[in-house]
Amino acid sequence: MGLANDDLDRRLQFARETARAAGRITLNLFGSRGLAVDRKADDSPVTVADREAEEYVCRKIAEVYPEDGWIGEEHGTREGSSGYRWIIDPIDGTKSFICGVPLYATLIGLEYESRPVLGVIELPALGESVFARVGGGAWHVAGEQPPQPARVSATSQLNEAVFVTSEAKSFGERGAEDAYRRLERACWITRTWGDAYGYYLVATGRATVMVDPIMSVWDAAAILPILEEAGGRFTDWNGNATVHGGEGVGTNGHVHEDVLKLLRG
Repeated sequence: MGLANDDLDRRLQFARETARAAGRITLNLFGSRGLAVDRKADDSPVTVADREAEEYVCRKIAEVYPEDGWIGEEHGTREGSSGYRWIIDPIDGTKSFICGVPLYATLIGLEYESRPVLGVIELPALGESVFARVGGGAWHVAGEQPPQPARVSATSQLNEAVFVTSEAKSFGERGAEDAYRRLERACWITRTWGDAYGYYLVATGRATVMVDPIMSVWDAAAILPILEEAGGRFTDWNGNATVHGGEGVGTNGHVHEDVLKLLRG
């Protein structure tokens, strides 16, 4: 079975609708006082909102695409037989969610035979989303407005670039403090508008560079097709276009090689 655009379009529509519905589940608990927060084995936080949203997505996949597999951050892996595998992060930016910061996302990506083919970044508390499938362009939706093309910025110099990241201290966790300082000095401004929201800013032309020193596949799977279809690039720190590298660099493409050189030192 090969890729067909009409099939990808149907799957993208399914992903958009499912991400929107899962996002509404998270909104039911967003900003709740006394929200219980558990710690996973890696000490990262998780809430009932994460679990309920992912359960919903997995249930919908099983109903509509029963032969597909999936990877979910909270509920593990299911093998499939179709060649398609959904990759789900019900709340990307759980720390922001817990703190009542609206810059969190629901992410749904799809691979076909290990190649990322579509992605959705749903921002439930902002009422916005960006989505793409290979060959179909990237699109931005704000509120009830019709989709508009999502395009990266034309910035070609790092001294004019907006650099965003999730947490500066994560560079230290992989021994890359110097890389962070090099990027901060080279770019115009640096902000911690991170997690998927940072890549959303790159895809829609508001930021130029987003870097994650540590990244899981469910954080990355939706990002690569969106950035590429928006005219940008997403790679690991060695320049490989992959969502399995354990790290991420998203840019408008024009400054990508400059960023990689700074990361490598």
